[in-house]
Amino acid sequence: MSEGRPAKGVLVAHGLMAQGMVDAVRRIAGVSQDALTALSNEGKAPQTLQEELDTLLGDDPAVVFTDLGSGSCALAARVCCRSNPRRVVVFGANLPMLLEFVFNRHRPFEELIPRLLAKGREGLGCYSEGSEDAHRPVSS
Repeated sequence: MSEGRPAKGVLVAHGLMAQGMVDAVRRIAGVSQDALTALSNEGKAPQTLQEELDTLLGDDPAVVFTDLGSGSCALAARVCCRSNPRRVVVFGANLPMLLEFVFNRHRPFEELIPRLLAKGREGLGCYSEGSEDAHRPVSS
């Protein structure tokens, strides 16, 4: 990223998912509203969603997070980010990934994006009684 400005983050998701996740990030991280913005596809035609996203992104470097890799949110994100090296789309957003973003959004994309993907993967797991992890202390 050039100009030393931190990346803007926009989470585009179905229904109220984006608002809920962005609210959680703000409460956990105590970050300002300009660090991460929520955009829902609720009741929006694909063209309208794309136009709203493009307006939110402006000229700043930006990472667009989507809930899925396909569908109206992902399509709008792909269209808005194609042919613009100052914009990147990350699919399958989760809370650990979004927290990593708000704390590291000042990093260049070549460092930031791999960190986001790694943190998103690390945030996945499974617990069930009787599993190998069932008796492991939570803090390990």
